[in-house]
Amino acid sequence: MSPAEPRLRIDKWLWAARFFKTRSLAATAVDHGKVLINGQRVKPAKEVRRGDTLDISNGELRFAVVVEGINQQRRPAVEARLLYTESPESLAKRQHALELKRLAPMPGTDLRGRPTKKAGRLIRRLAES
Repeated sequence: MSPAEPRLRIDKWLWAARFFKTRSLAATAVDHGKVLINGQRVKPAKEVRRGDTLDISNGELRFAVVVEGINQQRRPAVEARLLYTESPESLAKRQHALELKRLAPMPGTDLRGRPTKKAGRLIRRLAES
C-alpha cells in the first residue's frame, strides 16, 4: 500500500455513500456491530480503503459491498453509488426482501394518525379485559 492511498473513517464513508442519513447514525451502527469490514467488527474510527468488503445492516436492509472510491463529502445519490459495488447476491436478496414486504405488509402499516374516539374506547376496553 502506498502512503498516498486515500483512506477515510468508516462512519464518514457510510454517511458520504448515503447508507445512513447522519454520521452519528453511522457511528452508532458501527458501534453496535451492524457494519463489518472484511468480516470483522470495527470501531467508527477505523479507516476504510479501496477494495475493502463491507457488510452493512440498516434496519431490515442488508448490503454486501466492495469499496470502489473514497469521497470526503456527501454528494448526490448518483455520485454516491459510484463509491461502492454491491454484490449480485446481496442485490438479489435485498430485492426479494423488498418484494415480500410489498406483497405482505406488516399489520397496521396502513394506519395513519391518532385513533378516533371510538377506536380509543375499543382499545381501552381490550386492554382492560
